[in-house]
Amino acid sequence: MKPALVFDWNGTLLDDAQALLQTTNTILERFGRPTIDLDTFRDHCDVPLSILFRNVGMSEAEVAAVDHDGGAIFHDTYEPLADKAELRVGARTMLELARQEAASSIIVSNHIVTPLVAQLRRLGIDRYFNDVLAFESRLTQYKTMSKGERLRRYMEENDLKPESTFIIGDMPVETNIARSLGLISISITGGFVSEARLRAAKPDHIIHNYHELLPIVQARGFF
Repeated sequence: MKPALVFDWNGTLLDDAQALLQTTNTILERFGRPTIDLDTFRDHCDVPLSILFRNVGMSEAEVAAVDHDGGAIFHDTYEPLADKAELRVGARTMLELARQEAASSIIVSNHIVTPLVAQLRRLGIDRYFNDVLAFESRLTQYKTMSKGERLRRYMEENDLKPESTFIIGDMPVETNIARSLGLISISITGGFVSEARLRAAKPDHIIHNYHELLPIVQARGFF
């Protein structure tokens, strides 16, 4: 049986922590709030991002203003910054190996499909993925099916076995999804949350770059 590799996108494959930090600080400055550093960002980042904004001191009215019009303030700031972000170290090599081994590679993201696919094409990695599971538009982001439910249904429809499915993410939410669905959880540091928060979620494995992923997959009897 071939494995399935389920990747989060932001912070996991795309190295965009600085882009999201800069976006957050632009929004904080717009409302007259003090900016934050990367460590503070990683201590407080959560999804939906309205939680992050509340965690760093924004009022409910300010958070509602950011959410207005499909989060235009956020997306119009973030997307040009994301256009300059690169892949995480070793990600391209791992994706190429997965394709050579005929493994399934899937993205499950809280981002929006169209800009996400545009980033895959910009980076030249769209051919590596069987499917991209994400929100349909800005207006539906965080308002329809959760990542976990989206993945659960996809696994049922495509007969993916939990015991041969790895989920790789940079936040505790992916570990929680793995625990709920019986998957193998791998947390990667250097994304949107601190290593301490990742460890507290108790994933099956923690890696610091994608060169460390291959031995884990091999130890499970694949590749």
